[in-house]
Amino acid sequence: MIKVVKIGGNVLDDEAALRQFCRDFAALEGPKVLVHGGGPLASRLQESLGQRPVKIQGRRVTDSETLQVVTMVYAGWCNKQLVSLLQAAGCNAVGLSGCDGNVVKANKRAPLNVDGTPVDFGFVGDMTPASVNRDFLEALLRQNLVPVLSPINHDGAGNLLNTNADTVAASVAAALGAELWTCFEKDGVLRDVNDPGSVIPQLTETAIGTLKAEGVIADGMLPKLENALRALREGAKKAVILNAAKLLEGKGTEICL
Repeated sequence: MIKVVKIGGNVLDDEAALRQFCRDFAALEGPKVLVHGGGPLASRLQESLGQRPVKIQGRRVTDSETLQVVTMVYAGWCNKQLVSLLQAAGCNAVGLSGCDGNVVKANKRAPLNVDGTPVDFGFVGDMTPASVNRDFLEALLRQNLVPVLSPINHDGAGNLLNTNADTVAASVAAALGAELWTCFEKDGVLRDVNDPGSVIPQLTETAIGTLKAEGVIADGMLPKLENALRALREGAKKAVILNAAKLLEGKGTEICL
């Protein structure tokens, strides 16, 4: 079974944690795809250039200047750093943005209604499993190559787009009929964010709705859960949210419909 593993910015920001994750990912058996973000570094670079990062509901607003920064960070430094660390760990990785091999083609997001106000997110791409070049990815996997996908995609008309990495991972997992493993710095979804031992072993769509209404699930966990549910609805075989430091255990919070 193919595994699509998503790694977030907090781990990418910690050199020791990132090196260990790459060693563990290299040791993970079977065909696999790695999808990564890099938001904290992108925000720092924006600030150093005099730009002000703007996020609405956890999503980065991407104007033309921001697009240049996130492309440099995501498709450049973060992607190639990951590939080099994976190569050092014996994993024959290939770093890609969406325009490479036409692996992911997205559509520019139309303005969204946020609290009654239309918001233009700029050069942000939305995608579905149909956006993924499945044949190309499967051809790489058959050659024992490991695709490493940045969240920079394109619209097929010469424009780059910035897509949320959780969304990319969900769509790729669904397109490949794969397992989706979303990694971050905790052991799973916590009932109490201040209690590391309060991991919820399994969450159904109904339970997620209840915990969201109670305020137990909020903030950055919401996109992870929404994309896990979407991946399952659209063809992924399994979805789990787990600690990047415990990747080889494969245990965390399993998401079910």
